[in-house]
Amino acid sequence: MDDDSRLTRWERVAEIPLGTASLVFLGAYAVHVLVPGLAPSVHAVLLSLTYSAWALFAFDFAVRWRLSHEGPGFVRRHWLDAVVLLLPLLRPLQIVRTYEALQRRKSKQPRLALHARVALYSGLSIALLGFAGALVVYQAEHSAPHATIRTFGESVWWTCETLATVGYGDFVPVTTEGRIVAVGLMACSLALLGTVTGSFSSMLLQRFALGEDEKKPPEKGQ
Repeated sequence: MDDDSRLTRWERVAEIPLGTASLVFLGAYAVHVLVPGLAPSVHAVLLSLTYSAWALFAFDFAVRWRLSHEGPGFVRRHWLDAVVLLLPLLRPLQIVRTYEALQRRKSKQPRLALHARVALYSGLSIALLGFAGALVVYQAEHSAPHATIRTFGESVWWTCETLATVGYGDFVPVTTEGRIVAVGLMACSLALLGTVTGSFSSMLLQRFALGEDEKKPPEKGQ
C-alpha cells in the first residue's frame, strides 16, 4: 500500500473520532467556563477531557505528517490545520467536516444542491465559531478590571456584533486574549460570509442565465 493510500485511509478512519472529540472538547470547555460552582474534582475531569481531546488532535496531525513523507512541506501545505492545532478555539469546525463525511457515506449523491450545502455548512461553521469565541471572551473578560463584558449573554451579543462586522461599541474587550479572539472572529466571519455571498450570487447568475436561454427563439433548422 502506497503512502497516499495509507494517508487517505487514516483520514477516513479518523473523521468520526475527531468529530466526536471536537464535541467533547467544546462541551467540556463550555461547562467548565459557564458552571464555575461545580466541585473542583468535576472541573479537573472537564479539563482532562479538554486536554485529552487536544492531544488527539495533535496525534492526528502528527500521524498525517508522518504518512505524508513531505517533511516541513506538509506544514506549509496544511498551514490551516497547524493554526487550528495551536488555536483549539477553531477545532469545533471539525464537526462540520464530520457531518459532511457522514452524508457522503449515507449516499453517494448529495441530498442538497451545492449552493444550499455551502450555505448550510457556512451557517453551521459561523454558529460553532461564534459559540466557541463567546466562551473564550467571557472567560477572559468577565473578571478583568474595567471590563464591559460581564455576563455570557453580553459575550454572545458582542460575538454576534463582531461576526456581523457591525461593531456598535457597547461592549469592547479590554484584555489581550479577548482582542486576539476579536481579530480572529472578524477574519473568519469575512471569509465565511464571503463564501455564502459568492455562492448565492453564483446561484442567481445561473438562474438568470437559464431564464435568458429559455427566452431565446429556437435557431433555424432545429
